[in-house]
Amino acid sequence: MAQDSARNPVLARVARRLRILGIAIIAVAVAGLAVYLIAPRVVLDGAIAWQTWRDGLHQETLNVGDTRWDYVAGGKKEGPPLVLLHGYGGSYADWLLAARDLTPNFHVIIPDLPGWGDSTRIAGADYGYGAQVDRLHGFVDALHLGQIALAGHSMGGAIAGLYAAKYPRDVAALALVDSAGVRFKKNAFVRELKAGTNPFDIDNRAEFRHLESMLFADPPSVPPRIQDVFIERSQQNRAFRDKVMREITAPGSRYALAPKLSDITAPTLAIWCMQDRIIDPSALDAIRKGLTHSPDIGVTELHGCGHMSIMEKPHEVANAITHFVLLP
Repeated sequence: MAQDSARNPVLARVARRLRILGIAIIAVAVAGLAVYLIAPRVVLDGAIAWQTWRDGLHQETLNVGDTRWDYVAGGKKEGPPLVLLHGYGGSYADWLLAARDLTPNFHVIIPDLPGWGDSTRIAGADYGYGAQVDRLHGFVDALHLGQIALAGHSMGGAIAGLYAAKYPRDVAALALVDSAGVRFKKNAFVRELKAGTNPFDIDNRAEFRHLESMLFADPPSVPPRIQDVFIERSQQNRAFRDKVMREITAPGSRYALAPKLSDITAPTLAIWCMQDRIIDPSALDAIRKGLTHSPDIGVTELHGCGHMSIMEKPHEVANAITHFVLLP
């Protein structure tokens, strides 16, 4: 009986603590659900911030002329500098999954390109390829990086290629990932653009899913309220996005990289997903033929992914870049 009496207070305390813990867990779950339902943007931004911190990257800003660059940087402090450029409609966050495998070997810098993400957007300014190349040169100069390895995805690939052509002494190695700026076979995406529809303009969840089906071979499962965040951002930024789309698909700009490929003197790697529905893999032919002065040309063909290779196959993209840049 004495032992039972001694145990009862202990059991009571344990039960009380378990009840308190249970209430706390329920409260956190309810609060999380409320934030997801009421302020899904906070959930998305929080997830990106956590992933940035987890991968050892830190937020930075840099003013160059009339542009404030928002970017993240981190990785191997004494490693070769590697600048990663995102595509149309994107931000630095597009590269985060791949960056995790790049930071052990490189000093990684991932900016929000001017006009996109949190970097400066000036009303009426030119955000086509040429203007972005010049802005990028100012950014790289201001960081005193010396020679850089430069990788760009989609629109960012065209900017990276044109940068390497215009400033060959600045670029030690170049990676073009599902890159824009060269000719390729017409596909459904091009036909929609020619019909006057920009698939990146989304107003509802059905259009969001349609865009996902064009960007990914296996579209990720995005919770409905997070879809709503992307829809809202598309609507808020529509005028700017449509203006940039007109700038980069105008007759004089659409294939701007193609005639400049022969000016690239850096070793160049092309990475492509064979199921890319935005920029058809036939673009590889134009890149191979155009790189007449590159001392080393590499091609990595990926399967089971669409246009967003840096999200669907981040390890493969990172490994291809690492091996090409670092190994003789």
